[in-house]
Amino acid sequence: MSNAERVLVEQDGAILRIGLNRPEKRNAADRELLRGLAAAYTRLERDDALRVAVVHAEGEHFTAGLDLADVGPSLAGGTIDFRADDEIDPWGLAGPERTKPVVVAVHGVCLTLGIELILAADVAVAADSAVFGQIEVGRGILPFGGATARLPATVGWGNAMRWMLTADRFDAEEALRIGLVQEVVPDGTELSAAGAIAQRIAAQAPLAVQAVLRSARAARRAAEAPVLAALPAQLAALAATADAAEALTAFQERRDPVWTGR
Repeated sequence: MSNAERVLVEQDGAILRIGLNRPEKRNAADRELLRGLAAAYTRLERDDALRVAVVHAEGEHFTAGLDLADVGPSLAGGTIDFRADDEIDPWGLAGPERTKPVVVAVHGVCLTLGIELILAADVAVAADSAVFGQIEVGRGILPFGGATARLPATVGWGNAMRWMLTADRFDAEEALRIGLVQEVVPDGTELSAAGAIAQRIAAQAPLAVQAVLRSARAARRAAEAPVLAALPAQLAALAATADAAEALTAFQERRDPVWTGR
């Protein structure tokens, strides 16, 4: 399957619709999906006719997170190489900065990097069926797509720690309460609701919209830059532990891991 098929891209006037398209794997992100998503965000950035993107997903779920069977071996290096240096990183961790807004429409399961994709975007709408989880500590690693910096800043320290340190899952109403998403709508209407917000953004002066994003991000970047810069080394150290190896084995064997603290 090509990158284009992993990620569906459709232009609707000034709006670019970006659809995760690996429903048979609950849209778990392998390298090809990650590359396709980076290519789509780069198209948004470079096409002057485009003003805003809506990210959504095909199938029953937004994303089950990383496909560990595909990308797991890369974690020991601290990063996953999935884009060219001049492409936009959808998680905003490295490379050129995105200057155009992104609205996310979430339904079903939204785990790990799915939450971090929301945190890197600008507005999020969730179906009332959505279930969220920042579950990395249950896999022997830490969130490395920006959540350690951005989730506390977005939802508050206690709320962030409640969900990151327990690996528990939470529903759409809790996501709305803590401010992870801005709107909860009936299941099946999340894409149209996100599209309506995107239409309102696209109707505004594009240079002014980009200036708002640039100013707001400048304030955020100063606080999060050192945290994000330290993530690769922290991930590499954790990925090399016996607990991380046990987590992968347990995942493959469909059992609970047995932690040793080593």
